[in-house]
Amino acid sequence: MNLTLATSADPDLRTIDRPAARRACADLLRALGADPDAPGLTDTPRRMAEAYAEMLTPLPFEPTTFPNADGYDELVVAGSIPFHSLCEHHLLPFHGVAHVGYLPGNRIIGLSKLGRVVELFARDLQVQERLTQQIADWLDEHLAPRGVGVVLEAEHLCMSLRGVQKIGARTVTSALHGLVREDSRTRQEFLDLATRRIG
Repeated sequence: MNLTLATSADPDLRTIDRPAARRACADLLRALGADPDAPGLTDTPRRMAEAYAEMLTPLPFEPTTFPNADGYDELVVAGSIPFHSLCEHHLLPFHGVAHVGYLPGNRIIGLSKLGRVVELFARDLQVQERLTQQIADWLDEHLAPRGVGVVLEAEHLCMSLRGVQKIGARTVTSALHGLVREDSRTRQEFLDLATRRIG
């Protein structure tokens, strides 16, 4: 069974070919010196394919927005939103928390949708820098706010488990748009609210 999904990098549809993924996983096990027919490994190619399909399948959602009827003009910040993604360089996970904020214009968004936006772009082959920017760009496009701020803090298993093997090292990235970038008071307020939740 194939699964079709929209990807963050490509607005066109991408198809996950599960039978081909299972065959590729079995080939990888063989290439690594393991026998995919050995007890304990016979179902591993299927489980691997299903795991990657799940991690690369964003859940669809409707970006519910509402008129800013009360004229709210201060920051809205959702902090410590858990996320996980796949490093496109090693296909190893990176995981952490996102802090997402915006200065409303004419519309506000349902708060749960901020977490959905993070997940939408996290479920892809990613680098943290691009993921951070994609979340901010999406909010700009769909809300037309006066400003947007996104801070991501994550641990990358490609850094923790291989290479330099620095377990616990965290990478922090940010994307600031509009008044959150241009107005020093607003920028500092957003960063204070975000960093207050880090660590």
